[in-house]
Amino acid sequence: MRFCSLGSGSGGNSTLIEASQGITSTRLLVDAGFSVRELVRRLARAGCAPEEVDAVFITHEHGDHIGCALAFASKYRRPLIMSRGTWRAVGNADLDPGLLRIAKDGETMPLGDMVLKPFAVPHDANEPLQLVLDDGVLRLGIVTDLGCAPAGVAAALAGCQALLLECNHDEGLLRTGPYHPALKKRILGSHGHLSNAAAADLLSRCLHQGLKTIAAAHLSEHNNTPELARGALAEAVGGGESDIRVAHPSLGLDWVALG
Repeated sequence: MRFCSLGSGSGGNSTLIEASQGITSTRLLVDAGFSVRELVRRLARAGCAPEEVDAVFITHEHGDHIGCALAFASKYRRPLIMSRGTWRAVGNADLDPGLLRIAKDGETMPLGDMVLKPFAVPHDANEPLQLVLDDGVLRLGIVTDLGCAPAGVAAALAGCQALLLECNHDEGLLRTGPYHPALKKRILGSHGHLSNAAAADLLSRCLHQGLKTIAAAHLSEHNNTPELARGALAEAVGGGESDIRVAHPSLGLDWVALG
């Protein structure tokens, strides 16, 4: 199994995961927070045609995550997976009902060469879900939008060989930065976004000998830096900052193989 970020930040989020069992391959797109044209361009940069995407999983209805998902699924006839709450939040969407798959917290969903294991997180959206992908040998955890990380989140991520983990902001930069006080309060709240320190704490609770790949994601361009995110996660694992990858807000992250 391998993954790449097509972009991760307030301007748009999307992650491509590929699992293979030798002669077959399965590709899942997690979030589609761009226009169709831009998403197709970013997929091409990753060496993937839109027709090669087997399904699209949407974590929640915020624009930087759902983006063009409905239009993309309709145009390329790709299954679209989301929680019932997210679907309700979308409203009267013009989507072929045959393309919709409803995901539930804790219920596994087989998809070709991988199994999807969605889990609930605290975020200011309608039934948001994050995701663990399992190919039968390796596990990848994706958790990019949540305000805090209760025990259930750490439990869902237990045993992963790779984590793509939100490091949205440095709390000091956010508190002294230019954002409106109401926006600061939202981000800092229990249903907002993870700070570097909170992400490091979650990581420390997920550590095990098999966790080899750690990537920081969803960094704020105004309230964080790659150096601060790397430093916080590196301290949590007791390793060097060079061991921590960072998904760029616009450039994303090149393919990373697990194992």
